[in-house]
Amino acid sequence: METRRLGSTGMQVSVLGFGASEIGTKATLRAVDRLLNSALDAGLNLIDSAECYGESEELIGGAIGHRLDDYYLLTKCGHAAGLDLPDWSPALIQGSINRSLKRLKTDHLDIIQLHSCTEQELRHGDLIEVLLRARESGKVRHVGYSGDGAAALYAVRSGYFDTLQISVNIADQQALDLILPDAIERNIGVIAKRPIANVAWLTWGFLHPYARPYQQRLRKLRYDFLRQGAGESVGTALRFTLSTPGVHTAIVGTAKPSRWEQNAALVAKGSLSPPEYERIRARWREIAKPQWTGQN
Repeated sequence: METRRLGSTGMQVSVLGFGASEIGTKATLRAVDRLLNSALDAGLNLIDSAECYGESEELIGGAIGHRLDDYYLLTKCGHAAGLDLPDWSPALIQGSINRSLKRLKTDHLDIIQLHSCTEQELRHGDLIEVLLRARESGKVRHVGYSGDGAAALYAVRSGYFDTLQISVNIADQQALDLILPDAIERNIGVIAKRPIANVAWLTWGFLHPYARPYQQRLRKLRYDFLRQGAGESVGTALRFTLSTPGVHTAIVGTAKPSRWEQNAALVAKGSLSPPEYERIRARWREIAKPQWTGQN
């Protein structure tokens, strides 16, 4: 699998990373063992989790804790009680890092990320200090921010963060104009989340809160390629994200080994041609509304 250098971190990461949100509630240890070990064997080397992703950290530690030299390990902190109940106290962040290390069966993380806190919370500085102290102590190698909009732009411009995890996809392109140029200028590693827009065009009747805004946008965008079969349309969407300047890797979540194998085959086709990519960008510029902001 193709790899790219993740900004100033020096990490050479696979263009397809694994997002662990789904396995936290939908998978057994046996299934995760098969899924992750086969993915590592096939060239994937970046795994991203969070303390609020159910049992994902424990499952990762149990399945591949013995293969720490084979992959980069990322997690997020700030939502110990769940995404709807954030607590941004420095004590919680410190406790979260220690807890993640134990769950993941490691003595260090390659990247620890603040998980979608606001610009106001970032400006206080005490949260960032916790991450910087963890880096100084060797518990983490790099610090990152995961989020969108004004907070992500502040994080990029602050000079504290090595990486940014942000929404980039066919239905979520605010970052391409607002944030990625600054990230490129500062050599920040960019990890694309939600890179296939929750495949919202394949599940029009599914009204999960994450999918709903993308469904609404895609009904208006009406990209021609969405009328193709599932494999072709998902492939085009994923390759669009990975063709975006400044994006180094895209994390896709699944609890099914077969889905991982399908995504890897799509990525192997390489970037979109410049005309293909520009058609999607041009359609966005023509149709997108000002309120179509990045989705956390």
